Amino acid sequence: MPSFKLRTRTSAAVLAGAAALTGLGAALVPATASAATLSPKAIAAQMVPANQLASFSQIIFHESSWNVHATNASSGAYGLGQALPASKMASAGADWRTNPRTQIKWALNYMNTRYGSPNAAWAFWQTHHWY
Repeated sequence: MPSFKLRTRTSAAVLAGAAALTGLGAALVPATASAATLSPKAIAAQMVPANQLASFSQIIFHESSWNVHATNASSGAYGLGQALPASKMASAGADWRTNPRTQIKWALNYMNTRYGSPNAAWAFWQTHHWY
């Protein structure tokens, strides 16, 4: 019976590819990557504490479907977190209309300030269907 030696190769590309396949790729992306190269979900994974990310994600999904330009036609609420008035997001940065990082910063601060955390905000959202 022939003898085979297994060779293992570890490279950043292989590990990054495997992580991306398992859904962990966002955690491996350096915080210095530009917003233009990352999805809003990947940016949120960098900014929101891990134990709050699922709740944050649920709220953003229900409010805007992760659409940075989402606009509520009847109220004028805008962006990932549906700020009302939309201009409130200017407190997080002048590029609030188009930058998902700025919108996430604002939404996370809003959830922490108003509810104490994204987890608490999600608990409120589940009862009231708004936050």
